[in-house]
Amino acid sequence: MQMALLWIGRLAGFLGALLVIASVLRRASGAFFLGSLQIGTVLQGGIAATILGCLAYLIVLVEYRHK
Repeated sequence: MQMALLWIGRLAGFLGALLVIASVLRRASGAFFLGSLQIGTVLQGGIAATILGCLAYLIVLVEYRHK
C-alpha cells in the first residue's frame, strides 16, 4: 500500500507541476485558453494534483513513523 501511495504522490506531483508551469507560461504569453479550457481551470487542476501528491506523501510518512 505504501508503494502505491508513494507512486501516486510522485505522479500526481509531477503532473500537477507540469500543469501549473504550462498554465503560467501560456498566460504569460497572453493567452486565456489552453485547448478548450480556460487557463484558470488548468491552474486549479495543477494545484489540486499537487495537493493530492502532498497528501499521498504525508500518508506514507505517517504510516512509516507508526511502524
